[in-house]
Amino acid sequence: MPNRIFNLSKQQSIANQFLAELRDTEIQTDPLRFRKNMERIGEILAYEISKTLKYEQKTVETPLGEAEIMLPVQQPVLATILRAGLPMHQGMLNIFDRAGNAFLSAYRRHHKDGSFEISLDYISCPTIEDAVLIICDPMLATGASMEVCINEMLKHGEPSDIHVVVAIAAQDGVDHLLRVHPKVQLWVGAIDEELTAKSYIVPGLGDAGDLAFGAKVQY
Repeated sequence: MPNRIFNLSKQQSIANQFLAELRDTEIQTDPLRFRKNMERIGEILAYEISKTLKYEQKTVETPLGEAEIMLPVQQPVLATILRAGLPMHQGMLNIFDRAGNAFLSAYRRHHKDGSFEISLDYISCPTIEDAVLIICDPMLATGASMEVCINEMLKHGEPSDIHVVVAIAAQDGVDHLLRVHPKVQLWVGAIDEELTAKSYIVPGLGDAGDLAFGAKVQY
C-alpha cells in the first residue's frame, strides 16, 4: 500500500510553505491567497503525476532546425468536486492545459442526529475509457465523497489509471479509499491522523470551500 501514496509533506520542497499557509488561521482570512495556495498545490502535484505518464519521442521543427523531444502519448482527464475543488483543479489545468475536464457536485447532506449521507446532484464528464483519470478535492476525510464520485465516473468508461489528488487527507480516509478502489494512486499534500466525531480532519485546515469562496448554508 505505501507505494500507492505520494506524500508531498515528506519532501523538502517549497510546497510545505504553501501547505503551512493553507492551514494558518491568520493567512486564511485572505481568500485570494487561500485559493492561490490551493492552486499551487494542484500545480505541484500535477507535475509529479506527469512523471508517471507514458511518453514518446517526437520531432519538433524550430526556426533553425529540428529538435527531438519526449512528449506525452495522451492527455489526461481532470475531474474535480464542486465547489471546493475548483482552485486545485485550475492549478492542475495550468500544467495539463490540453486535458479533458469533468465536474461533479457532491456534498454532505447532514441529518439532525449528526450523521450524514453523500448527495451527488450533477456530473459533466467526457468519456474516460482507457484514459488517465485525475480527480482532485482539497480534503479527504472519510473517503465517502471520493468513493461516490469515482463510482459515478466509472459509468462513463474504464480508465487505464486513476489518480486521486488532495491537499489534506485523514488516515482513515486514505485507508478506506485504497481499500474500496484498489486501482487508485493517491497524491496528497499531507496526511493527518485524527477525525472528529463529525468526520472533520484534525488538525486539517477547516472548510476549504468556505475559505475559498465564502460561507454557505448547511443542508
